Amino acid sequence: MAPTLSEDIILTPSAAARVAAIAAKQGKPATLRLSVEGGGCSGFQYKFELADAPQADDTVAQTDGVTLLVDPISLDLVRGASVDFVESLGGAAFRVTNPNAASGCGCGTSFAV
Repeated sequence: MAPTLSEDIILTPSAAARVAAIAAKQGKPATLRLSVEGGGCSGFQYKFELADAPQADDTVAQTDGVTLLVDPISLDLVRGASVDFVESLGGAAFRVTNPNAASGCGCGTSFAV
């Protein structure tokens, strides 16, 4: 089974540009994997890493030639979310706007459902 292109999750143009820049510096494909793990200060936390290739059951979103991959278990927790890259006086980071999160924390990487 091949990965399917999905509208269940969105990678913004700002995040796509940042992934492309990081991948180019590291000589890797412009592919970002988002996963959700137990932990953090609110129960779940987002994990980002550059990936080489999609797995057969991944959900795939593409923006400006950059690919976002999400495994099926994580997708249940982030369906409908968008992944953005924001820069502010406090620093720069990927930010997930997740409609499934009942609460979050100040760090922006941890959430509860």
